Amino acid sequence: MAASGLIIFLIVGAIAGWLAGLIVKGYGFGLLGNIVVGIVGAFIAGWLLPRVGIYIGGDIIASIINAVIGAVILLLLIRLVKSA
Repeated sequence: MAASGLIIFLIVGAIAGWLAGLIVKGYGFGLLGNIVVGIVGAFIAGWLLPRVGIYIGGDIIASIINAVIGAVILLLLIRLVKSA
């Protein structure tokens, strides 16, 4: 992966984690935590969404939307585990 691709990957992860933190109130993890949540969310969405028949697209905006969906799922799972 080229340096520019890595930077874009980190920016998409940060944006997705930040947006997911806004959607799921009370779960902001700071900049590094948001990047991790966004990246893990992108992997979750990349695995889950095609299995349920959802395809959003392949551009940068679609990548952010996919990562946000996955990050929201991840934050909801974290909330569920913490409350149990």
